[in-house]
Amino acid sequence: MDAGNRSKTFLKKERQKYDQKSSSPGMDVDIDLDLIKKYNVQGPRYTSYPTAVQFSEADDRDIVTLRHYLADHNQEPHPVSLYFHIPFCFSLCWYCGCTKVITKDQDRGDLYLDYLEKEMDLIAGLLHEDSEVIQVHFGGGTPTFLTPHQLNRLGAAITKRFTLTPSTEFGVEIDPRRCTREHINALSHIGCNRASLGVQDTNKQVQEAIHRIQPFEQTERVTRWLREAGINSINFDLIYGLPRQTLATFQQTLDDVLGLRPDRLAVYSYAHIPGIMPAQKLLREEEMPSTDEKLGMLRQSIAYLTDNRYRFIGMDHFSRENDELSRAMDEGTLQRNFQGYSTHSGADLYAFGMSGISNVGQYYWQNTKDLGAYYQQLDAGKSPVFKTLSLSRDDLIRKNVIIRLMCRMGIDFSRLSEKWNIRFTDYFADALSKLAPLEQDGLVITAADHMHITEKGRLFLRNISMCFDRYLEPSKTEHKFSKTV
Repeated sequence: MDAGNRSKTFLKKERQKYDQKSSSPGMDVDIDLDLIKKYNVQGPRYTSYPTAVQFSEADDRDIVTLRHYLADHNQEPHPVSLYFHIPFCFSLCWYCGCTKVITKDQDRGDLYLDYLEKEMDLIAGLLHEDSEVIQVHFGGGTPTFLTPHQLNRLGAAITKRFTLTPSTEFGVEIDPRRCTREHINALSHIGCNRASLGVQDTNKQVQEAIHRIQPFEQTERVTRWLREAGINSINFDLIYGLPRQTLATFQQTLDDVLGLRPDRLAVYSYAHIPGIMPAQKLLREEEMPSTDEKLGMLRQSIAYLTDNRYRFIGMDHFSRENDELSRAMDEGTLQRNFQGYSTHSGADLYAFGMSGISNVGQYYWQNTKDLGAYYQQLDAGKSPVFKTLSLSRDDLIRKNVIIRLMCRMGIDFSRLSEKWNIRFTDYFADALSKLAPLEQDGLVITAADHMHITEKGRLFLRNISMCFDRYLEPSKTEHKFSKTV
């Protein structure tokens, strides 16, 4: 057996060993609080590489170059993923870091759809006629801010311009506080088959502290409506580290949501970065759990969810064993993008709406975050692109490595050397030297032709990936990123 096959077999066995442990009842979670405190530094979440802080403002020439690139790229058909950013929210959740517009005027949804259609026209004309959409996602803000009629209108606008198939994965983010049965019927009508419900925490005192009052009955009711409408793949988003949370209250949240039998859960660490997210200044820091309490919630979540037969996916997702997210991890098609972990790799991502970030081939581009500017650009017949980044060959290589770390928990040196025509250990000599202290702490294991992340290292995926990030300068990461654990 050659070196490449040996390392491939080794990594497969390591994943199987981890999965057997992580899916078995009573998993003994190996969480060393001292190590977490040591490595709990500011760093990227790697929903992209390079990260968005490397994007630069685009002028008209940059946008023309981008359109020429897309025209050349689409001489052949490619699988396509579509993201639609709906920025509006009825009220402000004080913890939230999303790009949003607070309003109660739902008529603004119709105007916004007018401009989404203009933007879709600009992109649809560039795609190859045989390109098929394998994913659609509505994010926000609050997609269910749109009325049922507006949701139907958006669905019709999409199907008019793009080719969806019966197997297209179609997900939407839902705020249960502002969702009716008519919303669910509209979503089902336009092809939605996945839903992610924002829950965060079910405790009333915590909800008051974060300015998001959401009685559990609302979550329960919307979950029931989704299943009655045939939308059976359901995810709940939870956050630990919020004000007034305790181990006991967060355990009750876990008990509550598991009673509704979700297919997936995303359990996020609250990132307190008021310098970047001014609304977070409204939260009372003295009410936030201590570092030890917050890390206890992390340990509690992993132990409880794996004990209840959810597999630990990536760094913050959990899914049932028969869920597509689990299968994607097994099949090596797990992907990480701006919406978190996804089941399809290799699709061209086109994002529509203010602040949307797209990724096709060697290009990233981001739309303006200013709603007025978004409208003005489209009125002028121009793309609303504000920032772009053309990836160098080195960027593409490092992106490949970091995605494999975040999604597959290891790297096959031989395979990557062959793919990129490099000698991996020479090309990444500096990165491998940075891994040495992490290996001494038992977070990674390296050999001549491979490395893998240990069970203990699973919580430090961001730190491990940072070793391969050529843009990071420790003195300049302050206030740009959240804590890594």
